[in-house]
Amino acid sequence: MNRYFFETLKTKRSNILKDDLKFKNVWSKKSYKLNKLKKLNLMNLKPIVLLFIFTSFFACQNNQKKEVANQEKPLSYVPEWSRNVIWYQIFPERFRNGDTTNDPTREDIYGTYPDSIPAGWHITPWGQDWYKPDDWFANSILPDKWNNLQARRYGGDLQGVLDELDYLQDLGITAIYFNPLNDSPSLHKYDPRHWRHIDVNFGPSPEKDKEIIASENPIDPKSWKWTNADKLFLKVIEECHKRGIKIVMDYSFNHTGNMFWAFKDVIKNGKNSKMADWYEIEHFDNPETPENEFSYKGWAGVKYLPELKKDIIGKHEMPFEGNLHSESAKQHIYHVVARWLDPNGDGDFTDGVDGYRLDVAAEVPMGFWRDFRKEVKKINPEAYLVGEIWWKSWPDELMFPHHFLQGDMFDAIMNYRWFRPTRHFFADAPDEMKPSEFVAELKDKLRDIDTARLQAMMNLVASHDVPRISTSLYNKNKYKYHSKPYDNPDYKIDKPDSATLAIQKMLLIHQYTFIGSPHIWYGDEVGMWGADDPDTRKPMIWQDIKYEDETTHPFDKYRKPDKVEQDTGLLNFYKKLIQIRKTNPALVYGKIIFSLADDENKTLAYNRIYKNDEIVAAFNKSDNKKILSIPVQKNGNYKNALNESEVFKAEKGILQIQLDKKSAIILINSSSETI
Repeated sequence: MNRYFFETLKTKRSNILKDDLKFKNVWSKKSYKLNKLKKLNLMNLKPIVLLFIFTSFFACQNNQKKEVANQEKPLSYVPEWSRNVIWYQIFPERFRNGDTTNDPTREDIYGTYPDSIPAGWHITPWGQDWYKPDDWFANSILPDKWNNLQARRYGGDLQGVLDELDYLQDLGITAIYFNPLNDSPSLHKYDPRHWRHIDVNFGPSPEKDKEIIASENPIDPKSWKWTNADKLFLKVIEECHKRGIKIVMDYSFNHTGNMFWAFKDVIKNGKNSKMADWYEIEHFDNPETPENEFSYKGWAGVKYLPELKKDIIGKHEMPFEGNLHSESAKQHIYHVVARWLDPNGDGDFTDGVDGYRLDVAAEVPMGFWRDFRKEVKKINPEAYLVGEIWWKSWPDELMFPHHFLQGDMFDAIMNYRWFRPTRHFFADAPDEMKPSEFVAELKDKLRDIDTARLQAMMNLVASHDVPRISTSLYNKNKYKYHSKPYDNPDYKIDKPDSATLAIQKMLLIHQYTFIGSPHIWYGDEVGMWGADDPDTRKPMIWQDIKYEDETTHPFDKYRKPDKVEQDTGLLNFYKKLIQIRKTNPALVYGKIIFSLADDENKTLAYNRIYKNDEIVAAFNKSDNKKILSIPVQKNGNYKNALNESEVFKAEKGILQIQLDKKSAIILINSSSETI
């Protein structure tokens, strides 16, 4: 369109335009001045041309103002949007199969676990009983048939995401965190073949995309093209942004897959490979010997995941000081992240992704993350960076994340640190925790972290790496320890009971009223259950798909049949909590006061206070009705946010309420009256 209007102007005032305007991207140039327009005899131009001139000019001015504002933001700035979002995590392969023509083939999944794809392999029907063996299991060479669950594919793709955007919008989510979308043979995509491209089976034409990828020089960004899967992801970004939904991509820059283009080049060319310094190579092959001496370090000892080489300063103990060793590897990473932050490279980041979740971030030297933040923020100061900072020593010690939250690396972390004591308290798992002990744990998680980063924390209760929330609360084992039947034969895999659901609802009320942004692992909102990986990654439950009852036990034990269907009551409960969170800024920005911790009665309350609003979240963890006397900052009426017909009155700074057993409540006072 720019060219059309430019040619019109060129015909009428060519001499002026020759001197003052550039033919390409003329209207985006910051040097364009209003006084140049005055030289034009605007009365001779058509109205539509005039409209375009002034629209373009003022858009340029607005863009300039936006750029100036962005430049004024310090490197430590935490994106405002990340402090008040509702997260929804999508594991693409298991969310929705929107296009059956792109389903993975045996060739597509070669190069990941297991090495041998059984004869007769095919994708698994979406509604099949989870533990029911596929017919091709019988052809597997694996010693344990249940290892074949990792070889399953269900055909989830980006078209499936597009098809369900109405569902996500109706739920109320405002940000999607996608597990890796990069091209990869596995179901999880943390073992990429390419970082720069979306997985070919997530797009409409896998074979055509393979041809496009093969025509490129991976090390040269100028040769990179857009595959059809890439283009479909750009459409996902566009459609989500239209709905006010942010998009965050997941990458691991600690390792690649063993089918990654650079690693394959190292295997082929050995020491002569241009990428030989990318990886932790222990021994190169000696071509003069019959043996293959080539060996390398794989993440956690897994040879499917060759690690990038690191220069570590000082002790080899997390967190590391240092950086990635290879400058060309770093530059490749920067080009990849820039590709998705600003897809058309025009300086306007609104058509790109809104941030990155960084996998196993604590295992990458901190110097790299400092450099990484600078690269990302200079493209999009509003980009959100969240690190997976998790275990110091599994399964007992979580890492103290403060090194990463000083404003020079991450905006927030995946807040497993908050969930572990929260599960401990509400579920008595692995043993009982008193309210006063829980308050002490919460205060510990809040200390020494600035307010903006606390509010931007990704507060998750489940993910692709832990059991689903319902199953996690149903079992009383230590957090993420012996949390699946293959490690613990006594682990309960059936549908959690009503008592567990009551605990889950209490915990959710805490999640949506506490400091930090609530996160939903796909399917938790409709009552999905499942143990740790791989069972936490079952296909999403949709109302238009018929599901077999779960009757199969992995060890051929009897189990009662469990009907697989959406729990619409729980879904509506989530919607209500999301609506409460989104319409009450006190739950985002309010300071927190722990007002009640009664160990004898097993009751707890805290207050969120912001401007004229005071919100009280109260919990009765006991097996009996309890009367709670809660200190408040405001007298007057407190309305039950979950049942607005119910109102409680505070007098003389005390709010007295009665709570049923195993229940919680959210009470809101928006009056201007204070004590």
